[in-house]
Amino acid sequence: MGVIVFVVFAFAVIGLIHLYLWKRLVRDTTRPGPWRRAGGVAAIALGVLVPATLIGTRAGQWWLAWPGYLWLAVMFYLIVVLVVLEIPMLVAKLWLRRQRKAAAAVVAQAPEPALVGAGGPPPEAPPAETPPGHNPDRRLLLARGAAIFAGLTAASISGYGIRSALGPPQLDRVTIPLAKLPRSMEGMRIALVSDIHLGPLRGRSHTERIVNMINEMDADLVAVVGDMVDGSVEELGAAAAPLERLRSRRGAYFVTGNHEYFSGYQQWVDEVARLGLRPLRNERLEIDGLDLAGVNDIAGEEYDDGPDFAKTFDGRDTSRPVVLLAHQPVQAHDAAKHGVDLQLSGHTHGGQMVPWSLLVRLEQPIVSGLGTVDGTKVYVTNGAGFWGPPVRVGAPPQVTLVELNSQ
Repeated sequence: MGVIVFVVFAFAVIGLIHLYLWKRLVRDTTRPGPWRRAGGVAAIALGVLVPATLIGTRAGQWWLAWPGYLWLAVMFYLIVVLVVLEIPMLVAKLWLRRQRKAAAAVVAQAPEPALVGAGGPPPEAPPAETPPGHNPDRRLLLARGAAIFAGLTAASISGYGIRSALGPPQLDRVTIPLAKLPRSMEGMRIALVSDIHLGPLRGRSHTERIVNMINEMDADLVAVVGDMVDGSVEELGAAAAPLERLRSRRGAYFVTGNHEYFSGYQQWVDEVARLGLRPLRNERLEIDGLDLAGVNDIAGEEYDDGPDFAKTFDGRDTSRPVVLLAHQPVQAHDAAKHGVDLQLSGHTHGGQMVPWSLLVRLEQPIVSGLGTVDGTKVYVTNGAGFWGPPVRVGAPPQVTLVELNSQ
C-alpha cells in the first residue's frame, strides 16, 4: 500500500511540474493555434518520458536513459530558473497593470468635445488610440523573454554539468589526524572511492579510468564505500571487471550501498570478492594496530541485511583507533556510540546538482568533505559517478586520497 501511495504521489508531482512548465513556456508565450497545441503535446510526451525512464531503465530498457535523464536535468534547472523569475515577472505585470489603469484614467477625464452648432449633429469622434501600457503584446513579449532566458540558462547549466559529470574525477587529498593512531600507521594512505554507479550511462571505460587513477596513488589501502552498480552482475559484470586490477599494500575493501540492494546485493558481494575486494559485512579486522571496520547500508534492513554496529564492534580493544567504512554519512550517529574515530562515506554525491544539495542537507549531517558528527570525524567523498541525470553542478566527481596522521 505504501508503494502505491508513493507512486501516485510521484506521478502527481511529475504531472504538476509539467503543467507548470507548459503554462510558463507554452501557454503564456503563444496565442491559441497550432504552436500552442504542439507545445501541449510536447509537454505531455516529456511528462510521460520521466516515469517511463525511471521504470524502464530498472527493467533493462537502457535506451531510455540518455533522453530521459537529460530531460530530467534540463527540467530541474528550468523549474529553478522559472521559480526565481516569478518575483520579477510579477513586478513587471503589476507595473503593466498600473500603466493600463493610469492610461484608462486619463481617457476617462478627457473633456467632451463641443458641439459645432445648436441642433447640429456632433462631430465625428477621432479614432481612439490604444492607451499606453494596454498593448497585449507587451505581456506576450515579457513571457517570451522569460521563457527564452530560462531555456538558455537551463541548457547552459546542464551542458556544463554534463561535461563535469562525464569528465575524469578530480583527486581530493585530505590529511586527518587520529589521536590513537599507532606510530607504525603514521602516514597511512587510503584511496577512497564511492558511488561509481556503473549502469546504463557508465560502463567499463569508467571503471578503467578510476582503477588507473587509484593505482597511480600507490595507496596502502583501497576503500570502495558502496553504490558501485545500478544493475545485475549479468548486465554489468564486464563493466566491473577492471576492479580486479586494483593495487594497494594492504588490500581493497568494499561495503554495500543502497543501490547494491536495488541490484541484487548478494550476487555483487560474491562478485567483488571474486574480483579481489574483501567485503566487510558488519565486521572488523585489525591492521597493524588499527581497526578497519565495515557495516552494511541502511537499505539492507529491508532485506534482513542491515547494519549491525553491536556485532561489528563487539569485544574490540578501545585503545586502538577504528576507521569505519559506511556508505551513508548519517550512519555516523550510530558509529559515534561505539567510539569510532573516523568514518569514510559517500552516498550524497556532494549534492550532485546545486541547489539540490540544500535538500540533501536535510537528510545527511555532512554533504561533502570533512566534518564531525557526535564527536566522530566523518569524511564524505562526492563519488566518482552520478545517478540519474549525467550532470554534476557544484559537485565534481571525485576520488579521495586520505592520509592518517597522529595529533
